[in-house]
Amino acid sequence: MSYRLDFLLVLLLCLGAAATTSEILNSTSSLKLTTITPQAMLPGATSWAEGGTVSQPFSSFLGSVDKHGTCQCSVSLPDTTFPADRVERLEFTAHNLSQKFEREFSKVKEYVQLISVYEKKLLNLTVRVEVMEKDSIGYTELDFELIKLEVKEMHKLVIQLKENFVGSSEIIDKLEVEIRNMTLLVEKLETLDQNNVLSIRRQILALKNKLKECEASKSELVPATPPPPAPGSCSHGGVVNISAPSVVQLNWLGFNYKYGAWGRDYSPQHPEQTLYWVAPLNTDARVLEYYRLYDSLDNLLIYSHSRDYRMRYGQGGGLVAYNNNMYVNWYNGRNIAKINLTTNVVTVNQPLPMAAYNNRFSYANVNWQDIDLAVDEQALWVIYATEASTGNIVISKLNDTSLEVLNTWVTKQYKPSVSNAFMVCGVLYATRTLNTKTEEIFYYYDTNTGREGNLAIPMRKMQERIQSINYHPFDQKLYVYNDGYLLNYDLVFSRESRQPV
Repeated sequence: MSYRLDFLLVLLLCLGAAATTSEILNSTSSLKLTTITPQAMLPGATSWAEGGTVSQPFSSFLGSVDKHGTCQCSVSLPDTTFPADRVERLEFTAHNLSQKFEREFSKVKEYVQLISVYEKKLLNLTVRVEVMEKDSIGYTELDFELIKLEVKEMHKLVIQLKENFVGSSEIIDKLEVEIRNMTLLVEKLETLDQNNVLSIRRQILALKNKLKECEASKSELVPATPPPPAPGSCSHGGVVNISAPSVVQLNWLGFNYKYGAWGRDYSPQHPEQTLYWVAPLNTDARVLEYYRLYDSLDNLLIYSHSRDYRMRYGQGGGLVAYNNNMYVNWYNGRNIAKINLTTNVVTVNQPLPMAAYNNRFSYANVNWQDIDLAVDEQALWVIYATEASTGNIVISKLNDTSLEVLNTWVTKQYKPSVSNAFMVCGVLYATRTLNTKTEEIFYYYDTNTGREGNLAIPMRKMQERIQSINYHPFDQKLYVYNDGYLLNYDLVFSRESRQPV
C-alpha cells in the first residue's frame, strides 16, 4: 500500500539523519568534546551538530550525550502525521466485509437457482391442477398428498428467503402469495374429490354382483329363507338365533354408570311410535334416580332434544316402558310403581305378593334385580322368585292398569344361576355367562304350553357383564345394557309355528 511506503521513507530519513550525526560525532572524536545541553527545537529549526545544520520535518527533535559518550535522540511525531494504525484497522475491516459479501453473494446465487427450480415446479403444479380441475376421475388421493408436500416445501423456502434476504423482497412476496393461493386451491379440489367416491361405488357394485352370484348359486341348492314374522306377530316357532351386537352408544351419564337399563316404549295401539328411554342407576348400582327420554333414535345417538326426569324411589335395573308408562321396583320393598312418562307422576304403587326382594334371589352378577319387569306382544310381565319356589323363577302376567296379578307360572330354573331374562310371545328366555365375551340363551319356559327346556344360542357382548335385557315386539330387537353401553340385537325366529298342548 502507498501509505506504508510513505511511512517507511519517513522512517528511513529519520534513521539516516541519526546515522549521519553518529558519523560526524565519530569523525570528530579526536576533538575536545563539551557537554551539550539538549535544546527544544521548533519546526524547521536546526539540530545540534558541529556548526552544521540539518533541516528536520519533525515538530520536536531532542538530542543528548550520556556519560559514556553515546548520542541519544528522541522524536515526537506531530498530530498531523498519517494515521497508519487506523488505516490498518480499516483494511482489516474491509477484508472481513469482503469475505462476508462473498458468502452472502454465493447464498443469493444459490437462492436464485432454487427460485428458478421452484418456479418450474410451480408451473408444473399449475398445469397438474388445471388437469385435475377438468378431469374428476383421473387422479387419486396420492396425487393430492404429493402436491401438498411440494407446495409445503416451496412455502418453507419462501419463508427462509424472506428471513435471510436483505433488500427488496417484492418477487419473494409474489411467490408467497402464489404458493398460498395454490395451497387453497388444492384444499378446495380435495373437498370436491369424486374419484374416491366413484372408486368405492365401483367396489360396492362389484361386491353386490358377487353377492347376487353367491345368492343365485346358493338358491339352487338350499330353499329360500322365509321372511321374518310381521312386527308384533307371534306366527313363528320361537327364538332360534341372535345377531351380533350393535353398539348404539355409551349411556348419557358416562362410563362410571355401569348399571341400568334402556329400551323403547311399546304401545299395542301405536306400535310404530319411537319413544326411547335410558335409565342408568346411581354409582351404588342400586338407586334408580334419573331417566331420560328421546323422541327418536337419531336424537338418542346425538344426545339431542332429550327430556330428563328424577324419581328418587326406583331400585335396580328391572324396569320397562309400556303404553307411555314406566314400571319400576319401588325402593327397599316388593312394590311395583307405575309412572306416567308425560308427567313423571306415580299413578299406581302395588305390592307383588310373595315376591322376594333386596338381593334375596337376584340375578347372577347383578344385585337389586329380584323383581324384573318385561314386555312382549301379549302383555306386561314380571319375573321374580319367592321363598315358596325356593328361588326358582316365577313368571306372572300383570294388568298394566292396576298392576294386579292375572296369572302365574313357576319354573324349575333357579333364578340366581341366571344372568338375565326376557319375554317373547309369552315365552321366557334366560341367559347365562359363558365367558367375558359371550353369553348364552340356554333356557326357555313357554307359558302358552307349559313346556320348558334347554337351548344353546350364543350371544356375543361388548363388556363383561349384562345388567338388563328388554325386548321390543314391534322391531323384534333386544335392548341390552352392558356395563354402561347400550346394545341392540336382532332376533331370528323359527318358521315353524308353535304347537299348542
